[in-house]
Amino acid sequence: MAVEASKHMSNQRVVVVGAGIVGLSFAFSAAERGAQVTVFERHEAAVGASIRNFGMVWPIGQPAGQLHAIARAARERWGLLASQGACWLSPCGSVHAAHHDDEWAVLQEFAASAPGAGIPCRLLGPEETLQTAPGVKPEGLRGSLHSDSEACVNPRRAMAGLAAWLTTRRGIRIEFGRTVAGFDGGDAVVCGGERCPFDLAVVCGGADIDTIFPGLHASLGLRRCKLQMLKTVAQPGGWRLGPHVASGLTLRHYRSFEGCPSLATLRQRIAATKPELDRLGIHVMASQHDDGGVVLGDSHEYDADVDAFDKPLIDDLILRELREVIAIPDWTIASRWHGVYSKHPSRAWVEVEPIENVKVVTGLGGNGMSLSLGLAEHLMRSWTGAAHATA
Repeated sequence: MAVEASKHMSNQRVVVVGAGIVGLSFAFSAAERGAQVTVFERHEAAVGASIRNFGMVWPIGQPAGQLHAIARAARERWGLLASQGACWLSPCGSVHAAHHDDEWAVLQEFAASAPGAGIPCRLLGPEETLQTAPGVKPEGLRGSLHSDSEACVNPRRAMAGLAAWLTTRRGIRIEFGRTVAGFDGGDAVVCGGERCPFDLAVVCGGADIDTIFPGLHASLGLRRCKLQMLKTVAQPGGWRLGPHVASGLTLRHYRSFEGCPSLATLRQRIAATKPELDRLGIHVMASQHDDGGVVLGDSHEYDADVDAFDKPLIDDLILRELREVIAIPDWTIASRWHGVYSKHPSRAWVEVEPIENVKVVTGLGGNGMSLSLGLAEHLMRSWTGAAHATA
């Protein structure tokens, strides 16, 4: 099946289920192609993983090739949205700071291969790192990997702003507090009895797709992942972190570094000296929003370990590790939270069509902010067999 193989989607009716970043990305792409778009969100606002993250738009974490290209496209579209008033965006870039020899070795190996892979970045020595990223702790600093490609948004404000912008500037109908119970004969059936006809429906329910398609999540090999995060008070005197800061622990997490020979040594050191970090999936990063607070995280617990209650131990370990790599004026914690997302063990996303003309897109893991706007474009082009004019 494919959506009508035409050069556009003019007058086609598109229903999107879910007003998180994945759902709104598909709504945006469909509206740009001329579709009549309706979004149903069962909550009164986006409340899931889309607002419970760093706000990092993070191409550097995606491996070379298709995924990195999709992330770069997403970064461009975030820039477009910010330029038109949909959200605040800081083109802050990123640094991966190395405070151990094996971390510095991985960064050197990555930087050597990056030009051939089309990934723009450069190595900085300790002094230049501190000039670029004043939040990095100088003690024991070997150097860093710097990239200009990354950006920061404030997830809670960005999701609300994007929804409002899509409504007023793109004519998208967004129905908050409305639950889609299922699909029947070309209609989305909404709780309460409304039937909304569609030519294409895209279900973007994250880890909650079973509410519409019972058992689908497990059948696709998807796993539920819980993360814990914290945010400081606004830093005094307008102090700024600078770019996003990632520690050497992060090199264990993102696929872009998997080809670096020294990564095995780094992993062995962590496993031997700090096994609790592997057990709880902890790698630490920091970003700063427009309100001055610094977001700190995070952890990764899977499947049976995902519960409703947060673990103080995880917060303590995150803070312990971050204090080794960043120095911020005020560590007072203003808020703590957890998020749950859906992740596939080997695929960057999962796309299936359980009913004709109904697509389910999920499993982006922790890459929703980094990939969604680009992924929606990528898949829309595939489904329609055509490009579109840029807005």
